[in-house]
Amino acid sequence: GDPVPDAMVEIWQADPAGRYDEGFSGFGRSDTVDGGSFSFVTVKPGPVPGPDGGTQAPHIMVSVFARGLLKRLVTRIYFPDEGDANASDPVLTSIEDPDYRGTLIARDDGGALRFDIRLQGENQTAFFEL
Repeated sequence: GDPVPDAMVEIWQADPAGRYDEGFSGFGRSDTVDGGSFSFVTVKPGPVPGPDGGTQAPHIMVSVFARGLLKRLVTRIYFPDEGDANASDPVLTSIEDPDYRGTLIARDDGGALRFDIRLQGENQTAFFEL
C-alpha cells in the first residue's frame, strides 16, 4: 500500500524493569512525516506480567490513527533480540501464521530498530481487536 503521510502513531510501554510507573510516562506520540515515516527515541521496556500470571516479552504497544480509519488500529512492537521471550509470549504466539507473527518483530537497522506498519496489502501488519 501507499505511505500514509497524515497519520499519528502513539506508543505506550513499560519502563526497563517492566513496570508502568508514575515516574516513567512510557507514552509517546508522533505524526507521520516524509511520506509516512515516524520515529521515537526511548528505552527498551522490560518483560511485563501476562494475563495468565505468566510473563509477556518486552514490547511496545502501538496505536495508529489515520484519516479513513473508523477506529484506531492497535498492534505491538517486539524486539529481535528476545527470541526465547517472544516464543513464549501469550499475545505473540496467539498469531498462528509465523509470517504474520513476524510483522510484529522490529528489525535491526544500523544501530536503531526499524518497524514498518503496513495497513493493508502484502506483509500487512498484524493488528489486534480491542
